[in-house]
Amino acid sequence: MRDELSQLLQALENELQAQGRWDSEPPPSAALRSTQPFAVDTLSFDQWLQWVLLPRLQDLLLRQLPLPTSCAIQPMAEEVYGDRDPEGKRIVMIVADIDVLLNRDADGLN
Repeated sequence: MRDELSQLLQALENELQAQGRWDSEPPPSAALRSTQPFAVDTLSFDQWLQWVLLPRLQDLLLRQLPLPTSCAIQPMAEEVYGDRDPEGKRIVMIVADIDVLLNRDADGLN
């Protein structure tokens, strides 16, 4: 399961880069301390994926810590990209796979 998650995180990173949605510079540290869901008040969704989701999940994998047992990022991705962003559909698909994987293993198999 951890290998599959690692592959999905790499796929998400690759897709963000391929679509030119990857920032070379991090946002201000204050932006990363947002308490709003998906940091909607300080980051774009692309930035949240890059600077919050990916590092947090990669850190959990690296340190062999328990993974989240509930994940619902797909609805936000669908809201952000919607029908007006055809390239965003690939990101939605990867995020959906991450949700399914983490939710599937909510019974403690991670």
